[in-house]
Amino acid sequence: MRITRRKAVAATAVAALALTLTACSSGGDDDGAPVDMADKMVGAMEDYGVGTSFKATEPIELGLMYRDHPNYPLKDDWSVLKHLEEDRNVTFDVQSVPLADFEQKRSLLISSGDAADLIPSTYAADVETLTSGGALLAVSDYLDYLPNFQDKVEKWGLQEDLDRLRQADGKFYVLPGLHENPKPSYSVAIREDLWADAGLEDPKTWDEFADQLEVIKEENPELDYPYTERWSINGPMEATLQAAAGGFGTEAGWGYGDGVTWNGSEYEYTGASEGYKELIAYFADLVDSGLLDPEGLTQEDDPAKAKFTTGKAAAIGSNDQEAVVYRTGFEEAGDKDAKVKHLVVPAGPAGNIMDATTGGQFESGIALSSNAAERDDFVALLQFVDWLYYSDEGLEFAKWGVEGETYTKDADGVRTLADDVDWGGLNAGAPKMLNTDFGYYNGVFSLAHGSTEDLVKSTLTPDVQAFLDEMNKKDVAENGPGIAMDEMQREEASLLQTNLQDVVMTATSQFLLGERPMDEWDAYVAELESAGMQTYVDTVNEAAGVNQ
Repeated sequence: MRITRRKAVAATAVAALALTLTACSSGGDDDGAPVDMADKMVGAMEDYGVGTSFKATEPIELGLMYRDHPNYPLKDDWSVLKHLEEDRNVTFDVQSVPLADFEQKRSLLISSGDAADLIPSTYAADVETLTSGGALLAVSDYLDYLPNFQDKVEKWGLQEDLDRLRQADGKFYVLPGLHENPKPSYSVAIREDLWADAGLEDPKTWDEFADQLEVIKEENPELDYPYTERWSINGPMEATLQAAAGGFGTEAGWGYGDGVTWNGSEYEYTGASEGYKELIAYFADLVDSGLLDPEGLTQEDDPAKAKFTTGKAAAIGSNDQEAVVYRTGFEEAGDKDAKVKHLVVPAGPAGNIMDATTGGQFESGIALSSNAAERDDFVALLQFVDWLYYSDEGLEFAKWGVEGETYTKDADGVRTLADDVDWGGLNAGAPKMLNTDFGYYNGVFSLAHGSTEDLVKSTLTPDVQAFLDEMNKKDVAENGPGIAMDEMQREEASLLQTNLQDVVMTATSQFLLGERPMDEWDAYVAELESAGMQTYVDTVNEAAGVNQ
C-alpha cells in the first residue's frame, strides 16, 4: 500500500498569506465550470455517470486532509486504502490532523492556502468565514461533474436545503453528506428494568419524564440521583439540550448554531426566546428538585457513564451507539438484570417536534481546496468524490467494506459482518473492528455512514431501527430562508455573535445549576440587548431577505 503523509502545521503568517490568495473559483455560475476542463482530464472516465463503477484510467494521488480520530487512528495497511488503490487507482498524500486540533488547524491550513485537495468531515458553517479569500473551491460551479450527488439531491427533494448553503455570491463551498431520511441519534437512556418495576411506560412528554424521575427516586433510594448527564465539557448537557429543543420550539446545545431561530415570519435571537427560556427552566427545575445530578452539567463522560453503569443513576444522556456501550458496561460489572432503553425523545410544550438541525438531511460534508482545480486530473478527482461519497456502490464500500472480506450479502441483499469483525455490537466478541482494523465506517471516507435508508438501517440493531422509525414520525421545525451574508455583514455579525453566545452560554450554565434564579431572565435579556442582540438579528434578517 502506497501512502504518503504531510504534517499539518499552522502557518506563521496566516493573515498576510490570506491576502495574497486568488480564487480559482471566481466567476462562473452553476451552468458551467469557470475554468477550462479540457486539459484537466488525466485519469478521468469518459463515460462516468450515475451507476458507473469509478476507476481512474491511470493512477492518481489526491491530497487528503485526514481527521485522525483516537478511537481509530490512521493505519497505512488499512483495507480501505488498499482497495481504493487496487480497485480505484487512487492513493493519498495525507495531511494528518489530530481530532483534538482539527477545527483550529483546518481553518489555519485553509486560510494559508496549505490545505490538501480534499477536506472531508466539514460542515458549511465550519468554513463560511473562510470562503472570501479564494482558498476554497466554489463546488456549486462543478455540479455537472457530480452526477450521483445531483441524482440524490433531486430524488430526495433536497434542492431547497442545498440552496440555503449559498452565500452572498450565490455559490456554496461544501458538498454536504446526504441522508435519504433524517437520522436523529441523541436522546436519554433509562434503566428499563427499574421503569418496569415501578410500573412505568416510556414517557411521551418531558413533563411525564419529570414525574417518572420522582417515582424512580422514591422507589430506588440507593441512587445518588435518578438522572445524570454527559457531553458537558464545552457546555452543559449539549447533546440532550439539542435533542429536547425542538419540543420547546427552540434550538440549543450542539444545535445552537448561529443563535437565531426562524419563527415563521422572521429570525429571532434564540437565547432570548420564550422557547429557550422554557427549555432551560425545565432542566433547571430538575436540578433544583434533586432529580438531575448537578455534576452532570460539568463532568467528563467517563465519570458520567460510570455512574449509570454502577447503579448510581437510572437515566443518562445517550445516542444509539452509546446505548450499546452502556449495556456492555453493565455486563462487565456483572449486572445481568440491568436493561437499557434508548428513549424516543419526549414531546415538549411546542409539540412532538425535532429541531431543524436534528431533523435535517444534511451531514458533515467535504470541501475542496481551490488548488484542486489547477490539477490536470481535476475531473477524475471530482468523479472520485462523487463516487465515494454519493454513489450507492461507494457508500456501501465506505460503510461495510468489501464483500467476502468484511461482510457477506445474501440473496435478499441482507448484509452480515464476517465472523471476525464487529461494529456497534452487531457481532459482539469478534476480535476485529470494522473501523479500527479495516478503516471502514470512518467519518473521513463515510460522511453520512450510509446515506440511503437501507444502508443507514443496515448496521442498526432492531431497537435502534424502531427508535429511528418513531423519531421520523415527528414534525420537523421549519428551517427558514438561507442567510447569505456578504463579507462586511459577516465580519460585523461574527463579532456580535461571539459576544452574544458567550453571554448565553454563561447564563445557561448559571440558570441550570441554580447559580442564577430564573426570575432574573429579564435582566439576562437586557444583557443580550446591551451586547448588540438587535443589531445582530437585524443583520441576519437583512441577509436572509426578510422584511425588505
